[in-house]
Amino acid sequence: MLTIKELDEFEQALKSGRIEADFEFGNEQQRYDILELLQKLMDVADTADEVASKIIYRGLQKPREA
Repeated sequence: MLTIKELDEFEQALKSGRIEADFEFGNEQQRYDILELLQKLMDVADTADEVASKIIYRGLQKPREA
């Protein structure tokens, strides 16, 4: 499983422009790999949203303990 640290590092690479620079100056294979990585990240984010919604919904369905 990914760690929060790894996700933070990837987020920083995105925010800093490093990924864009890698794409701009990369060869054809590197550009393809970056686009594949970003697409996979978006797909995983969609799945994470679905799972989080299910977890939250189930949590709301259970009676709270006093």
